[in-house]
Amino acid sequence: MTKLSDIPGDRPVLIAGPTASGKSDLATRIAETAGGRIVNADAIQVFANWRVLTARPTPEDEARVPHALYGHVAATDDYSVGHWLRDLAPLLNAPERPIIVGGTGLYFMALTEGLAEIPPTPARVRARADRILAREGLTALLEDLDAATRARIDTNNPMRVQRAWEVLETTGRGLADWQADTPPPLLPLSACTAILVEADKTWLNGRIARRFDKMLAAGALDEARANLPGWDPARPSAKAIGAPELIAHLRGEITLDTARERASIATRQFAKRQRTWFRRRMATWRRWPAGE
Repeated sequence: MTKLSDIPGDRPVLIAGPTASGKSDLATRIAETAGGRIVNADAIQVFANWRVLTARPTPEDEARVPHALYGHVAATDDYSVGHWLRDLAPLLNAPERPIIVGGTGLYFMALTEGLAEIPPTPARVRARADRILAREGLTALLEDLDAATRARIDTNNPMRVQRAWEVLETTGRGLADWQADTPPPLLPLSACTAILVEADKTWLNGRIARRFDKMLAAGALDEARANLPGWDPARPSAKAIGAPELIAHLRGEITLDTARERASIATRQFAKRQRTWFRRRMATWRRWPAGE
């Protein structure tokens, strides 16, 4: 376990952990006490159209310490881990040491282990993948993947499965094969302080339920209403947890209580997947008990 005083002030810091575990609060404490710029490593917090619903730092938070890579991508744009690495690269050499915080494990793995330069997916391939997923379900995509790729990815995560299917369809090579040709990482673990925030399941589930109520009180429904015109569930920005539920409520399809319940369930399921993934892939990271 790491204490605040154990964190060197001259090395980059990585902070990973499940949603609602207090990662951003920890990053802010480190930045305020020892200096640094907080850099986002959450795949949904990059989008400009969701601040409240994704628990992005508030304007007050951003005024306390420098922040980067939050809300800088348009709602209609695609954004991948490759985009994130390119946006991050100049910040690694900036005067302020980076404190990179988020819940997207793939971002951290690409940063510390390297990322294969896979060709982009053509629109026609993505459209076909969308149709298969909608009509036949996740299993239909999984069945086409090679064994090595199935063993490497989170097979319960539709975005990861679809991405692997698109890579195979586009290039004729499995994602695992591409990853075997990975170049050196931008920031190896040996060059930074890597912290994994660990949270008790009961404690975290209570936080998740309370946080969604706070989001509603802070204007999450108004935020969803602003996204209603032109809503496209296939966009990466539409994957914000709670967004489909609030959109369904605004369309009169479900009650607000049902939307709240479904969003909380989805968040708990997501946090469970995160905890499982982190335990498997971040065994060497320093542990930090949530709430401390």
